Amino acid sequence: MNSNSREQELPITLPRKPYAREKKIPYVVKKHLHVCCSWWQVFLVVLVVYSAWSSPFELAFKKAAKSLLPVDLAVDFFFGADIILTFFVAFLDKTTYLLVTDHKKIATRYLTSLWFPMDVASTLPFQAIYRVITGEMNQGEVFSILNLLRLWRLRRVSEFFSRLEKDTRFSYFWTRYSKLICVTLFAVHSAGCFYFWLAIHYKASDDTWIGSQLPEFKDRSIWLLYTYSMYWSIVTLTTVGYGDLHAQNTGEKIFTIFYMLFNIGLTAYIIGNMTNLIVHSAIRTFEMRSTINDILRYASKNVLPESLKEQMLAHMTLKFKTAELKQEQVLEDLPKAIRSGIHQHLFRRTVADTYLFENTSDDFIVQLVSEMKAEYFPPKVDIVIQNEIPTDFYILVSGAADVIVYKNGTEQFISKLGSPHMFGEIAVIFNIPQPFTVRSKRLSQVIKIGHHHFKQLVQQNNSDGKIIRSNFLKHLRSLKKEELDEMPLVTEVLGDLDHEPVQVKQTANHDGQGEESRIVYASRTRVIIHGHHPDDKQGKDGGKLIHLPDSIENLLDLAEKKFGARGSKIIMMADSSRVEDLGALRENDHLYIV
Repeated sequence: MNSNSREQELPITLPRKPYAREKKIPYVVKKHLHVCCSWWQVFLVVLVVYSAWSSPFELAFKKAAKSLLPVDLAVDFFFGADIILTFFVAFLDKTTYLLVTDHKKIATRYLTSLWFPMDVASTLPFQAIYRVITGEMNQGEVFSILNLLRLWRLRRVSEFFSRLEKDTRFSYFWTRYSKLICVTLFAVHSAGCFYFWLAIHYKASDDTWIGSQLPEFKDRSIWLLYTYSMYWSIVTLTTVGYGDLHAQNTGEKIFTIFYMLFNIGLTAYIIGNMTNLIVHSAIRTFEMRSTINDILRYASKNVLPESLKEQMLAHMTLKFKTAELKQEQVLEDLPKAIRSGIHQHLFRRTVADTYLFENTSDDFIVQLVSEMKAEYFPPKVDIVIQNEIPTDFYILVSGAADVIVYKNGTEQFISKLGSPHMFGEIAVIFNIPQPFTVRSKRLSQVIKIGHHHFKQLVQQNNSDGKIIRSNFLKHLRSLKKEELDEMPLVTEVLGDLDHEPVQVKQTANHDGQGEESRIVYASRTRVIIHGHHPDDKQGKDGGKLIHLPDSIENLLDLAEKKFGARGSKIIMMADSSRVEDLGALRENDHLYIV
């Protein structure tokens, strides 16, 4: 179906009457209509290919025009039907970007455009109309020239290739390659036919490019003459120029001049496109080799250890191998809602299966996953380094990793991690340097969670925060002795928690059947206590991190246990203000027992 642009790709819809209820077409019907429209467009493109071949051919070889007339009439019939169908195709208004389905507006738009008269002129069978009116079969030059109006249909081929180039189901390289071949074949065919047309209309047949080689050529076979024409056109296009077929008169020389000038532009167009296609496929390899060479020079100049050099090369190689994924680049161009939906689809199940977020609410998981970022790590690359400042913690989506600790300059294996294990969360929650090094064992994908975003969510969701703290404490108690030995602060906190009261809370199972018991530890504020006056600059202790007890008396008892001597029951802040109510204290406040 015709249209002023590629709007013909829009599905057919029923017209809408003003102030009337819209008739909704079932989805299945719309889908079938859209498929039919697509196949109709492909069918018309096949007919356009025939028209592009037959129009110049019938101009040059009139003997073949009579036998091809029935085929031409059949082709014209289908394009005439397409003109009628165009009056029923909705279009997209460029100002309002709304689909226009009003028949009057569709007809007015089509009739007032240049497309309608050109479509009609390229479809009318002028020769058949003349025969019906006069009763005679005229083979005049006028009708042969009018048949060239069918070349107007070539715009459909251009639109067809444009759609294929944007369709990801087809290879862009082969689509462009096919388009270049079609352009070349049409140029060769048209030039050969026009060149032969000049020969048969010259007054002296022997003084033509083909008459000098084939005397009495007008009586020869059509396909022999067509072969000669294509031979001359291809030899001229490729700039070979054997000299056996060449211009003999002024008209032929003028045509050859313009044809060769056209060939210069066509050759440049073809070479430029092919070069771009080939370079585009090879540029990534060139960039990768260049980057690897830069890394090798940098490592050699700075005398880096072999292990670091291998990690750099592995990471850079993986970056180029996964460049076609372009995850971050794709996600950055999408709205936040779509990005969040993608993250939910990819990582929600993995996050929900981790120990830390077990039994947390769906709302908390949704908020947490929406801000996550995924990264790939090649084998034997450090993801987390021991003693680095924590900014994120990680969840292993796929692959495997080893937990390693450095002692006296040697590596000591602690444990192995797999999906959906976490690592780095202890350092983030306690705000301490990373106690371990985590190294990928094979190609691994991880998602990282920023500690600022995590803490904000925990503070906003108190119930989920209690569940997370409970899960975290359970995990700490299940750690190996080798792991606890590397985290003295964790060991001290666990010792303080041994005497804390617990609550047993009954909650319904996820399937709604029965109830299960869950231990929830009392939520305590963490503070730092000191055994001297806040104005005492000689205080040697660096403070003790504790969970705030329920009463001032218990706090003083705990301070006596930590510092070995009981104070005078006065608790002060750093500004020397006296503490009367423990409920007014905040996380990480400094208390001075004097």
